[in-house]
Amino acid sequence: MLKAFAYRLYPTQPQLRDLEKHLDLTRELYNAALQERREAYRRAGKTVAAFEQMRSLALVKEGRPEYRRIHAHVLQGVITQLDRAFQGFFRRVKAGQRAGYPRFKSKDRWNSFHFKQVWDNGRDNWFGPGRPVGTNRIRLPNIGDVRIKWHRPLVGRPKTLTLKRDGEQWYAVYVCEVEPTPLPPAGGEVGIDLGTRPNFLITSDGEFVPAPRYYRKAEAKLRRQQRVVSRRKRGSYGRKKAVAALKRLHRKVRNQRKDFHHKTARKFLEANDVIYHENLSIKAMSRSRLSKSILDMGWGQFLNILYGKAAEAGRRVVGVNPAYTSQVCSGCGHVQKVPIGKPYECGACGLVIHRDVNAALNILRMGRGLPLGEGDEAAHARRPQNPPALALVITHKS
Repeated sequence: MLKAFAYRLYPTQPQLRDLEKHLDLTRELYNAALQERREAYRRAGKTVAAFEQMRSLALVKEGRPEYRRIHAHVLQGVITQLDRAFQGFFRRVKAGQRAGYPRFKSKDRWNSFHFKQVWDNGRDNWFGPGRPVGTNRIRLPNIGDVRIKWHRPLVGRPKTLTLKRDGEQWYAVYVCEVEPTPLPPAGGEVGIDLGTRPNFLITSDGEFVPAPRYYRKAEAKLRRQQRVVSRRKRGSYGRKKAVAALKRLHRKVRNQRKDFHHKTARKFLEANDVIYHENLSIKAMSRSRLSKSILDMGWGQFLNILYGKAAEAGRRVVGVNPAYTSQVCSGCGHVQKVPIGKPYECGACGLVIHRDVNAALNILRMGRGLPLGEGDEAAHARRPQNPPALALVITHKS
């Protein structure tokens, strides 16, 4: 399996200028390649292939000597990135989705470049880009030996290296081929119901994980800093400083949320062999009146991290259809609506339970493929004859 490792870089001022120059030139190449494809199709109805554009890189270097200082893998990676953008565009067109034609990149939308190979498979060792030099530096072609903070060991065989700018900080992101490290069997299964407030998630065991609400807590600071940005003159040095300060605040919130997701996912994977969750349409829900709270929770990022860690640990994560999970009684199967924030009080069997714990129990039973609410035939008779896809189970790829 593939796993990413990100490390902070500390370039000198000359190295920083070289990194910024690489960003500018690769962005210019991307925009020029996109323009070439657009004009070829508009004028002649012809599609320019990625291989053709890669072959023309030699001509680009002849006409623009500054491109000779950029590693060939970096330039080829730019063309590959554009080709993938077009592949995604045509795939969405075929599927009848909103297509989103590839667009030109501004400076604010171009923050990385990558080396597509950093390991010589023939000789089984490093061959160039990103190779460690000593204990705290890596060698980058045409940039130099850049200081790096190895805050954790690099595991596996590195495949690619991406140099990424985040605000005023730079990171080296290695994608490595690693062997899975299964955790010992835990013997447990749990269903989780995702929430916004006051709880991030609720389990079928009755455990409540409080919502950290990092964005909400930082909202006042973000609002004040946004006002500072709006008062500065566009293009001025003061505005650039204000924008950098705003990006730092957003980065802190983003890092806090990601750290919380990693720790929460690890905790539940260590305690359970299988985790069942509701397969929510997060994109649709983020357009509702609860959009700010939903986006603050970062459900999508949490589930991606959960699936990735599960694949590495040899665990299973299964998504189930969330329909009726909050309305069906986990004890007898009676269906009734319960207001948010109120306990579930079943009108058929008299069960009183926390609304979200009831939903988590239903998710657990649906994930196991069991019928909901066994035990009360009268209540079963009062249920709708064809409730919408109660037993549908969707397993995501890890």
